[in-house]
Amino acid sequence: MDLQLIGRGVLIVGIILTILGGVLMLVARIPFFSNLGNLPGDIHIEGQGFSCVIPIVSMILISVILTIVLNIVVRLINRP
Repeated sequence: MDLQLIGRGVLIVGIILTILGGVLMLVARIPFFSNLGNLPGDIHIEGQGFSCVIPIVSMILISVILTIVLNIVVRLINRP
């Protein structure tokens, strides 16, 4: 097993995680994204000593947005 190859892989994963963290920090400042998890239809269960959040509507909304964005990107890439 080549340690140089493993080191390069770990370095690439670290860079990707750093970029992803920065993007998430920037996205958190957008008002639309700060409301995710608190939309009507999201389930909040609170009991004594615990709480549970099931963001059903938020997950559906994110799925629709990502599907539209990815379809646009794929169509732009495959354009002749």
